[in-house]
Amino acid sequence: MPDALDGLELRRVRLEDASALAEAYRVNAEHLAPWEPRRSPDFFTDAGQRIEITRQLMAVENGLVEAWVVLEGDRVVARLNVNNIIRGVLLSASLGYWVAATHVGRGIAGAMVQHAIDRADDLGLHRLEAATLPENAASQAVLRRHEFVEFGRAPQMLYIAGEWQDQVLFQRILNDRPAGPAVP
Repeated sequence: MPDALDGLELRRVRLEDASALAEAYRVNAEHLAPWEPRRSPDFFTDAGQRIEITRQLMAVENGLVEAWVVLEGDRVVARLNVNNIIRGVLLSASLGYWVAATHVGRGIAGAMVQHAIDRADDLGLHRLEAATLPENAASQAVLRRHEFVEFGRAPQMLYIAGEWQDQVLFQRILNDRPAGPAVP
């Protein structure tokens, strides 16, 4: 099977990606609308993305987030985040990703999920979790192929597409290494 990322570049997000990200969000607004929170018009601008990336890079610097883009040339075609990194006795994080409408079905989501698994393990995390809308069968299939296990449902967990929406909860246990001491 060919590598899903052949001809693409998966790398950490940079401030210089603001214009390409704004364009990707504009072009994919309808495609992403059912799965994303409603966004202000500013979010879809270069300036709005500079603000978003700056916030995210601060969280990266503080060890709370890992953030990547997938590029085809200079166009963003996918986004990957490991969010809410928690240390101490939990050693867990949340996974989030999207793929541009033009690139769905090419295996990019699976390649990104595997990258996130590898990175989370490198960070010494024990567990990675993900949540999907109940009707998002494609994302659930990607998670299951990467050994994520459904462990529950959370009613009205996230405010997505203008309303509180239920989520199907998945997790993958990465390793059995012991946790470090709890942070006071």
